[in-house]
Order: sequence, then C-alpha cells, then structure tokens
Amino acid sequence: MRNRFAFQPRYFLFWLVFFVSTKAVFLLYHFPKAAALPAGSLPRVFGYGLRLDASATAYLSLVPFLLLVIGSALPPRFFPTRLLQFYTAVLGVVVAFFAVADLELYRAWGFRLDATPLQYLDSPAEMAASAGSAPLLVMGSMLAGVLVLGWWLYQKIVGPIPTLPPGFGRGRAVLASVLYLALLIVPLRGGVQQIPINQSDVYFSSVPFANHAALNLPWNVVNGLLLSDGGPNPYQFLPDSVAARTVRQLYAPGLAADTAAAPLLRTARPNVLFIILESFTGKFVGSIGGEPGVTPNLDSLARTGVLFTNIYAAGDRSQKGLVALLSGYPSQPTTSIIKYPRKTEGLPHLNRSLEAVGYRSHYYYGGELSFANMKSYLVAAGYDQFTERADFPLRQQNSKWGAQDHVLFDRVLQDLRTQPAPFFVTAFTLSSHEPFEIPIPRQFPGTDETALFRNSVYYADWALGRFLHTARQQPWWDNTLLVLVADHGHPLPGNDANDTPRKFRIPLMLAGGALRPAARGRVITTIGSQTDVAATLLTQLRLPTASYTWSHDLLRPLRQPFAFYCFTDGFGMVTPAGTVTYDNVARRVIARDSTVATAQVRQGQAYEQVSFGEFLAK
Repeated sequence: MRNRFAFQPRYFLFWLVFFVSTKAVFLLYHFPKAAALPAGSLPRVFGYGLRLDASATAYLSLVPFLLLVIGSALPPRFFPTRLLQFYTAVLGVVVAFFAVADLELYRAWGFRLDATPLQYLDSPAEMAASAGSAPLLVMGSMLAGVLVLGWWLYQKIVGPIPTLPPGFGRGRAVLASVLYLALLIVPLRGGVQQIPINQSDVYFSSVPFANHAALNLPWNVVNGLLLSDGGPNPYQFLPDSVAARTVRQLYAPGLAADTAAAPLLRTARPNVLFIILESFTGKFVGSIGGEPGVTPNLDSLARTGVLFTNIYAAGDRSQKGLVALLSGYPSQPTTSIIKYPRKTEGLPHLNRSLEAVGYRSHYYYGGELSFANMKSYLVAAGYDQFTERADFPLRQQNSKWGAQDHVLFDRVLQDLRTQPAPFFVTAFTLSSHEPFEIPIPRQFPGTDETALFRNSVYYADWALGRFLHTARQQPWWDNTLLVLVADHGHPLPGNDANDTPRKFRIPLMLAGGALRPAARGRVITTIGSQTDVAATLLTQLRLPTASYTWSHDLLRPLRQPFAFYCFTDGFGMVTPAGTVTYDNVARRVIARDSTVATAQVRQGQAYEQVSFGEFLAK
C-alpha cells in the first residue's frame, strides 16, 4: 500500500524511468546506427547514461520535493496536489517535445539537442522552413506516443498522493520530507566525487553516436543555456604559452611565399561581387571532384576563373560561415560569436576595409536578416544598404524562406545599373536550404531528401548561370571581381558523420572581368579555410590585412598549409599529411589518418584553445 512517504522516491523513480524510456526511443529511431555499435555498447549506453539521467531527475524533483515539505506543514485541505500535478504535466510536455524534436535534429545535424536551435526562436518562420523536410506526421505521432507513455508511467509509479497516516504529526512529516530533499544533493552532483558530473562522465566509447545516445537531453539543453561566454576557457589543452607559440608556428610562411603570389587582377580597385552559396557542398561540385552534372554553370565558370579545390568551411551553420568569410574569424564549437553583438562589433570586416578606400556597399538576402542574429553583425559592418525579404513584393516571396534565388539575382542585376562604383555587393542565396523548394522542373529523379537537395543545388546553379549570362553584358562586368563560395557544407549526399572532413569541403572561386588573362583557368590545390578568403581578397586589392589575424593569403603558401573546422563539440584539423578529428567532451581522437602525427592533434588543440580564449576575451 502506498503512503505519503513513498511519494518522493516514487516521483524520482518516475522521471528516471521516463528518461531511460526516451533514451530507448532515441536508439530505436536511429536503429541503423544503434545496430552498428560495437558489441556490448547498448547496455553501456544506459549504464553510463544513468548518472546524468539521475542528475536531471534530481533537478526536476527539487520543486515537488520542496512543495511536499511545505504541504506537510499545512492542514490536509491545503496540500498542493494540483500544483504538483500541473508542474509535472508541463515539464512532461516540454521534455517530450524536446525528446521528439531531437530525433530529427540529430539526424540532420549530428549532435544532440542543446542551446543551438534556441538561437532561432526569434525567427519562427525560418525554423519552420528548416523543418520542412522532417516527417511531421511521424513526429506528431511519436510526440503523442511519448506523452501517453509519460502519463501511463506517472499513474503506475506515482499515482495519487495519500494523506498522512492517522496519528502521524505534521512535524514528523516535514522532517521526513526535508530528509528526502537533502538526499537529492547526491544525484544532483552525479555522486559523491569531488567534481560534479558533466557530459564527459557519460562518454565511454570511441564511437560518437554511442556517447551521444548516453546523454540526458534536458540536462544537455540546460547545460548549453548556462554555459557562460565569459570563461573560463573549457578548451584548456596546453599551457597558454605553448598553445600561443603553436598557433604562431601554424601561420609561418613557406619558403616560396614571396614568389608565389602573382597578382590576379588587372586593377587594384575593381568592383567586388561576393556571392555566398547556401549549403554548396563540394560533393555536388564536379570541378572540385564532386558529383558531375549538378553544378554545370559553376563548373563552366571554373574554366575561366581561379578555382580553389581544397577549401574547408570553418563551421557547420550559416551564421558561422558568414563571420568566417567576411571577418576571417574562426568558428566556436558550441556557440557562435554572431550571438554577441558586443563581441562582433570588435571584429574586422571586409566591408569596413573596403569602405575605407571608397567602396559603396549593399547586402542582399532573400530571407529575413534577423535570422540567427545576422543583422546585428551586418549593421555593425557598416553596409550602406540592405535588401531582405520584406523588400520584395509578396508575389516574389515564393518560398518558405522568402525570395527564391533567381528573384534575388534579378534584384541585384536591377540595382547594379545605378550602383556607384567601386562597389562591394554581397548576395547570400537560400534556395538550397531545407526544405529544398525550387520553382523549376526537377532535373534529377527521386523524392528522398538527397534527391530534393541535389535538385535544389541544381536550381541555385541554374539561377547563378542565368545571372552570369546577363551580368557579362553589363558595363560594370569588365571591372568586377566575382567571389563565389559556400557558407558551409552538408551531410548529404552520403549522410556523413558530424565530424567528417568531406562534409566541410566547399568550393571557392574567383572570376569576372577584372581577372588578368594569365590568371584564367588557374587551379589552386593548397589546403585552406573560409577564414582565409578575407586575407586573400584584401591582398589582391593591395589593402592591409593585419587586423585579420586568423586569415592568411591562400596564394602565399604557409610552411604547412592547414584548415581547421569546428563541429559540436569538437574539431577537425586538415593538413597535407591527412585529417584528424577530435571530441572535446571525451577528450579523445575520433578519427585519424594513419599518416597524421600526434603533433597535428596538438596543433588542433592549440588552435581551439587560443581562438576560443580570444572569443571569451572580446
């Protein structure tokens, strides 16, 4: 028979069982990954994850346990039964919603739900557009199923709260309830060890999926929200002096640096048309070794431009790519500097550098610039004009994101007729973002997500080709440098793991009438990063690059060319020797080519430590 004093342990047990059940749902939803785990991994997922589950359970139990202390001191008619039930119901709905949303987010992003998606709460339309390819009916059914499971578990494990036994005084009841409340300290901390529990305590495997599955979702979300941007630096791998020296050595110039940088431009002050291509993974760009036929216009342009074939995105989100490209600044593993206007105001910016020598500027985007806090960053950069979704007629806002790419390019062409020269015009496409809507017939068969993505990239390339055909006939073309680069890569095609270098490889191309004839058709195979675009461009324009400390000229080879990229929560380091990827939470290598030395791991750690330390200090 249940009694009042069994309520607290029963309530604790309810949340613990619920968390274990949602962990099982996660594994079932990602069954192919779960089935591929090494033998014995599944029991360890639950075993190692139990401490974090218990910690999250203890946090959720604090309010009910405290209410029970208060209720035990009051007459029975004032006992807060309904308040306890309401609290549990609200939390149950929130946890169930996050658990179900995480199923698809993990498939798309490769990491468990944390604070990252919450950055987009101020742009609900864009969030909905991003989820356009998710199986909403399946997700809705699963949410209903998880809610029913939670209700059933509560009825079976907790049930109604009995009154006090006859003759049992309220003072004794309060004392017993306080003791239960005090006992929560142990699971809150994850045990009696000196250091409270954290994510790394549940990481047990060399397979990232196993570690991710062991995490407790609410704990992970709240931990992400509470992480301070003021320090201390969580990526303290080396003594600061050693890390700083290692990074300086990474930027040491090669022996041929002074002779390798022949000018590419016919003039020092060309117009600059900077086009950022949404999700243009190198896997679809034939000219850099990707799938042929998806980007015929980009591939054709490569034959008359300067093509860089070994460039890697600095991060995996648009807002990270934007800062890397326009400010030459590294990405952060679990956040983005663009979230902090106070910090981005201190960044260098291509627009500011060009503005200082007389360039006029305009930024174009078919969607809403407020998305992911991009507008505050761009306003701080000092663009003269902005064109975004609201500036297009409603009939031209023909996708969930806003204006499709051909509409965007038509607007750019229209405005460039009267744009004062020299100009710095930046245009950011959007049609190759989920849900991959296109206004032209599909070129490739299939209705799966990869086929939709392939067709959206083809459409964006089609829109680009249409734009270039008209642009070449304009009077400004002969004095214009065209910069074409992706904001980031994509897991598709191939569903690459979150850390895989293939996911981060992107195209970079310089073209346009301002190129010297001798530069046309040049192919640069040097390994580099998005962060290097700024210094490369400014050097060709004969402008200072000293403030772009994380950017180097791709035409002046380093002693050891490299590219560093971030994912949640880890990094990749690419050099001619090969690639190593590293898990910051588990503090272990995820994958390493056999030709990669341990020194390269240290180089990546040093880069992560110093760059994040600078981010904290801004």
